[in-house]
Amino acid sequence: MSTLTQSRAWQALKAHHQTMARASMAQLFAADQRRFDNFSLQLGDLLLDYSKNLLTAETVKLLASLARERDVGGQAQRMFDGGKINISENRAVLHTALRGDQPVSVDGADVMPQVRASLKRMRDFCDGVRGGTIDGGRFSDIISIGIGGSHLGPALVTQALAPYADGPRVHFVSEVDGAALQRALEPLKPATTLVIVISKTFTTGETLANARTVREWLGRSVGNDTAGKHLSAVTANTRLALEFGVAGERVFPFWDWVGGRYSLWSAVGLPAALAIGMDRFEDLLHGAHEMDEHFRTAPFEKNMPVILALLGVWYNNFFGAASHVILPYDESLALLPAWLQQLDMESSGKRVTRDGEPVDYDTGAVIWGAPGTGAQHSFFQLLHQGTRVITADFIAACQSQLANDRHHSLLMASFFAQTAALMHGAPDRGFPGNRPSNSILLKKLTPHALGMLLAFYEHKVFVQNAIWGVNAFDQPGVELGKQLASRILPELDGKGPAGSFDASTNGLIGFYKSNR
Repeated sequence: MSTLTQSRAWQALKAHHQTMARASMAQLFAADQRRFDNFSLQLGDLLLDYSKNLLTAETVKLLASLARERDVGGQAQRMFDGGKINISENRAVLHTALRGDQPVSVDGADVMPQVRASLKRMRDFCDGVRGGTIDGGRFSDIISIGIGGSHLGPALVTQALAPYADGPRVHFVSEVDGAALQRALEPLKPATTLVIVISKTFTTGETLANARTVREWLGRSVGNDTAGKHLSAVTANTRLALEFGVAGERVFPFWDWVGGRYSLWSAVGLPAALAIGMDRFEDLLHGAHEMDEHFRTAPFEKNMPVILALLGVWYNNFFGAASHVILPYDESLALLPAWLQQLDMESSGKRVTRDGEPVDYDTGAVIWGAPGTGAQHSFFQLLHQGTRVITADFIAACQSQLANDRHHSLLMASFFAQTAALMHGAPDRGFPGNRPSNSILLKKLTPHALGMLLAFYEHKVFVQNAIWGVNAFDQPGVELGKQLASRILPELDGKGPAGSFDASTNGLIGFYKSNR
């Protein structure tokens, strides 16, 4: 047994689970008229109601004991202080510094002057592009080229805050499928299009393939010399960006202590800042910072990210719930499930600890989801009556982003009804109920509130991985796939049959080559 599963706190939770597995949420509510008050938390304009879960005050106490036993607080403080907690790459993890206001040192140097300088450069560039004074002319459209964390974060923020957009139209391309790029370019005019290439290493194959094609598209229209005025880049490898043809003043650096899926808060967020303006982008940062401070200082029993993470551990490790669904009742948050898939599954999908030992417990859950009312007519049947328990986060805003939204009450009625239906069920019709869910309510989906929400989930994932003892900040499985793809690519252009791989892969390559 691992030190985790044989720990006192784990064993106490294992015994407690025997009681709670037989509990009824409806009965827990009937026995406690203040259950909502006792099992909900509020920070500013964000409310977390976790009362519709199979837990009691004793459960929360035992889960908090597990967090303390696993030194979650100490691990979090090391992150905030710039400790090199990404041990496989010997790097600090300081996305919190990108939205912070206090000195933080890495290798003896305070990083905050660099962070402030980057924000200043972003502001100057955004003002120039949005005001039409940047070299190259007035840009009506932006193409943002990136993948993974270089795409999902800025795309989510741009879509979520579309009602606040008053700058150029932003278009995102991540797939290397040529059809995706063609659809993005078709309605655009090269003369009024600015291209942002986002890649931490500036070696990502999909991103560079798309960037080369767009550079050629620009060159055919405005000429190769002028095309450079339509290019910008966000990268930790400024040398390769310059070699690609991006002018030095158009290269926005970020640092190796910023992980890709945590990079939205850096210059990677430039596409969103161009759409909504730097004032609102900094509101986003301030919201995230408010959640950072809450996470850093609040006791575990009153700490929103810690509670959400402990519930994830509770269901994953003691109830065997391997699937967690994200249900935003807001079309603006349609990309939130995809952003969370990368954040959670790329961080938590590990089967060895930081010490290289195999785990003897489950780690990451499968994260998935879709906007709420559409999802009600597709997969909610499985949530209500399926044989497996699937935990859920319901997310909504009390106020619509639209000035006059007659639909909002109907939307919210569905939100409230579904969480109640999952809890109560309809036993006489074969719906058992007792299905756990969390409700997360924002006053309104503003830049500040969105920053709080995203940081909320970042810290939730951190806490889970701190308890499981895995490194949340590397992704060796992703790198393995990239390495194999680089070996296969030359085979696709060769004339002879593939023979370097397993029989299935060789056969698939052969079929592809004979039918293309």
